[in-house]
Amino acid sequence: MGEIRGFMKFGRQDYKKDDQSSRIKHFKEFTHLPSEKELRNQGARCMDCGVPFCQSGCPIGNIIPDWNDLVYRDRWQEAIERLHKTNNFPEFTGRICPAPCENACVLGINTPAVTIKNIELAIIENAYDKGWVKPNKPKHHSGMKVAVIGSGPAGLACADELNKNGHKVTVYEKNETLGGLLALGIPDFKLEKWVVSRRLDRMHEEGVIFKTNAHVGVNISSQDLRDKYDAIVLCGGAELPRELPVPGRELEGVYQAMYYLPQQNLRNNKYPTGTFMAKYAENILQVKPSSLGEVTALGKRVIVLGGGDTGSDCVGTAIRQGALSVNQIELMPKPPLSRPADNPWPNWAFILRTSSSHEEGCGRDYSVLTKRLSGENGRLKKLHAVRLQWNKDTASGQMKMSEIAGSEFEMDCDLLLLAMGFTGPVKKGMLEQLGVALDPRGNVCADANKMTSVPGVFTAGDMTRGQSLVVWAIYEGRTAAKGVHNYLTSKVSQKT
Repeated sequence: MGEIRGFMKFGRQDYKKDDQSSRIKHFKEFTHLPSEKELRNQGARCMDCGVPFCQSGCPIGNIIPDWNDLVYRDRWQEAIERLHKTNNFPEFTGRICPAPCENACVLGINTPAVTIKNIELAIIENAYDKGWVKPNKPKHHSGMKVAVIGSGPAGLACADELNKNGHKVTVYEKNETLGGLLALGIPDFKLEKWVVSRRLDRMHEEGVIFKTNAHVGVNISSQDLRDKYDAIVLCGGAELPRELPVPGRELEGVYQAMYYLPQQNLRNNKYPTGTFMAKYAENILQVKPSSLGEVTALGKRVIVLGGGDTGSDCVGTAIRQGALSVNQIELMPKPPLSRPADNPWPNWAFILRTSSSHEEGCGRDYSVLTKRLSGENGRLKKLHAVRLQWNKDTASGQMKMSEIAGSEFEMDCDLLLLAMGFTGPVKKGMLEQLGVALDPRGNVCADANKMTSVPGVFTAGDMTRGQSLVVWAIYEGRTAAKGVHNYLTSKVSQKT
């Protein structure tokens, strides 16, 4: 590296955030990258490690030391070329990835890690500003056609790679808007939707075809796609939400997080909410669309069940909508402030993390089990819970929970948002029609090439991996694209 002692000379400088009182008044992004000079100094902190653990910590294997050094040397165009070799969408990961690379940074053993994520975002945004991200149409066409089902990060990454390989790719999206989780699940204050549209426009200019309101297995026959395309890639995600099986669940005011969050994204971007809500109610929750309505936290006492990223997104959205109060409850114990002995570097650190949404005003509680819900006239009014004790089982080594006698308590609640994770993909419709095999967890089975039990049908992302990160979805999509390309290439060879 150019600055051998850069990690000793410069401290970590993170992005700047707007004041909490101002940013909660809108749904736009509120972070600002350091200046170009300051970013070059951050690049200089990269240590020229003998073994760059940041690369192994990154699911897509970004060549991080190289582009850190290129930024330090003010060679930004080479930096984006190097970044795009491994990451189709650095503008997404640079905003929303939890940065496992920084957890694995060697500098992070005893000092603040290199600001890898910020440098990544700066590289791609600088490239867009300079006009370096241009449509790059394939130079040849294979004559093969591929259908990608789902326009989330896995589907988009797969489609992008297959298009580059010269295959004719059509992406089918069941909703009115493209982007899947990127467009509907992640709040605008973390990822504004023009960022997604900008990349989709590039892909369209490069030859990828997008079809919306195209719900395979519902208004489009799976068999018709098999007859029409040489390969199919299933990237529909793990959409089935984990339920809360307690008395009072049927009360008005209890909603799944992924029914709640997309509504605000659609409002922000001037899309009608009705079509999405009806599809989600009927196809995911399997209830009559008329039984659920629009949801807002305005003037309500909100409780979010689930301590992950989705729960945090619900917190930030509820605060911006004008909630009277917001509390987040987690079943598991409160994480430690620093790594325990059984969670060593360079593994992901299971420590207490405070998101920007938590900073904006949110109560947090841990080791709490919801027992029942109560209300008046069919509307939710209270959550009844008990505190838990967690102990490690000596035989299995697993943590076991037990209720603490006499610890029962209740909380006022007008809106309860369930952000407790997902149990797998929707089985009814497409998966049933195709007849693909499922694993014991209910995910779609795939071999090393991401092919399912049905020849010519592949899968990628949360549909096969289970609920995971956007960066893992990109990796899955790229891996599936390699498998599809090899499969199609062999088909061509057999014909000739």
